[in-house]
Amino acid sequence: MDFAGKLLDLNQPQVMGILNVTPDSFSDGGVFLSAQAAFAGARRMVEEGAAIIDVGGESTRPGAAPVSVQEELDRVIPVIEILSRELPIIVSIDTSKPEVMRAAVAAGAGLINDVRALSEEGALQAAAQARVPVCLMHMQGEPRIMQHSPHYNDVAAEVGSFLLERIHACVAAGIPRARLLIDPGFGFGKALGHNLRLFKYLDSFCGLALPLVVGVSRKSMIGAVLEKPVDQRLYGSVALAALAVWQGASIIRTHDVQATADAIKMAWAVKQA
Repeated sequence: MDFAGKLLDLNQPQVMGILNVTPDSFSDGGVFLSAQAAFAGARRMVEEGAAIIDVGGESTRPGAAPVSVQEELDRVIPVIEILSRELPIIVSIDTSKPEVMRAAVAAGAGLINDVRALSEEGALQAAAQARVPVCLMHMQGEPRIMQHSPHYNDVAAEVGSFLLERIHACVAAGIPRARLLIDPGFGFGKALGHNLRLFKYLDSFCGLALPLVVGVSRKSMIGAVLEKPVDQRLYGSVALAALAVWQGASIIRTHDVQATADAIKMAWAVKQA
């Protein structure tokens, strides 16, 4: 796939490192607030095996408060500029705001990663004009209330139907399928049972014939099963990363790049044997 002139082979699984330049993200909030700290963190993740660095300036954890367009721009643009200039990797912008999408791509981002699947007003048009790949994620509800009472009759089927509808919307807006990726959105408007069932049938999303992105790093589903706090969920995260690759995932989004890269490399080697 061509990410604004940087090619990435998605015939084998790749690692996306998480870089939240926010004070309130559930795991790394406050760690990368300065551009210098963000660059150091990104450089470390690249050395550990990340092919993509996903930069986020607004927390989407359950209960998170929204931030203004200007505040998000102030957080992410200096970081994207330095990463795209200094590191030989793809920079992704994690946003739902069309204004941030445009500015981030102009600053060097080669991927738009949207938890709202381009459903915000103007987002489809902004992404089409940006001419970079887009990751469409499923979320039931909004971050502030999405975990209050999520409900599904068949979670895998309903998430798949939503993603298919958004794929059609993108194509109608002028974004070719060749520039689309999909993410079932673990933890976004889903209770533990929904997340586990969604993971069990993860390979069903391969039927959409688009690269599959999976982000479960340190999430509450791991904490619920293992009864571990956020800073003790590495082993659970790595186990799910390997399972995701086994079921066809192309990109694993993670806070823990080196451990994840090793796990998916082993899973891939066995799968290809």
